[in-house]
Amino acid sequence: MKFDVKKDGNLTILTIKEKKIDTSVSAELKAEFLILCKPKNSEVLVVDMKAVEFCDSSGLSALLIAHRTMNEHKGEVRFANVNKSILNLLKISQLDRLFRIYGTVKQAIKG
Repeated sequence: MKFDVKKDGNLTILTIKEKKIDTSVSAELKAEFLILCKPKNSEVLVVDMKAVEFCDSSGLSALLIAHRTMNEHKGEVRFANVNKSILNLLKISQLDRLFRIYGTVKQAIKG
């Protein structure tokens, strides 16, 4: 899986560089989320999904793991640059109520 990680104090930005978050990459993404979402690593995790065009149920499961893991230590996951089709999927599954979604990484950083 292709991704970039940038840290700035208690803020981490994970830029996903894959077009699809599906079964082929979800296990690796889950593992990365478990590392990044440890209490000592980040208080805020911004996930930049600009390159992502498709997400299936295994991808949603990975995103939920990030949310749950950060929630355990009162951290926060913020999603940025979510494309329209994935946003519709989040709305249909009512996950848009759970996730904090921003138009840009800058907006997500500001919260």
